[in-house]
Amino acid sequence: MVVSDSDASGEHERDESDSKPDTESRPTSAAARRERRGTARPAGKSEARPGSTRPSGKAGDKVAKPAPDAKGAPTPKRDQKPKKASVFARIVRFIREVWAELRKVIWPNRKQMVTYTAVVLVFVVFMVALVSGLDLGFKQLVGLVFG
Repeated sequence: MVVSDSDASGEHERDESDSKPDTESRPTSAAARRERRGTARPAGKSEARPGSTRPSGKAGDKVAKPAPDAKGAPTPKRDQKPKKASVFARIVRFIREVWAELRKVIWPNRKQMVTYTAVVLVFVVFMVALVSGLDLGFKQLVGLVFG
């Protein structure tokens, strides 16, 4: 709404552009908003990567040409399994990976180890007492009901 400064009666004049919605001023879709901002992104994955030959699936879209560095060789069949290394090589690789992981470990010092051991032992004693108490209680209850 446009209000005129010279309107002394207090009535507001309506601009002609307010009477009907202007479709150019406010885009309704995300793609239209991006286009208006000038940051339009490609709609399909094939257009996002230059060199991909996958079609986007929309009618009228141009199919991207393959990259010039593509070798043109067909992809290997899915039923062909990659060649495995020898058993000895796999064992050696496994040991190397284990050793690398063990180097990443932050080992506890003596004080931490004593504390953790005490906590575990206290928890185990508590759980044994709880289970034993429940067992004794259920035994007494079954003896009263069926006894």
